[in-house]
Amino acid sequence: MFVRIVKMGFHPEKIPEFLSNFEENKEKIRGFEGCAFLELYRDKHNTEQFFTYSYWKDEQSLENYRNSALFKSVWAKTKILFNTKPEAWSVDKLVSLD
Repeated sequence: MFVRIVKMGFHPEKIPEFLSNFEENKEKIRGFEGCAFLELYRDKHNTEQFFTYSYWKDEQSLENYRNSALFKSVWAKTKILFNTKPEAWSVDKLVSLD
């Protein structure tokens, strides 16, 4: 399982716009071929910080998404709202306990 974690910081007044864009596109992202899981988190102390956490079939599936019209549309609306440079990690899930 290939996991992608993205940390994003937003200008406070832009957060509603980000959340609206995410709400509008979350089902499309989750439904993209190769995406098995999608969650959005907000930092409890720094409420301008958000994280997406997604599972992908493999690295190529994520690359296909990142090269898609859907990603380009979502990202174009998102990146103009940042108050800091986003960070991303690609990791392999080793253990999961239920």
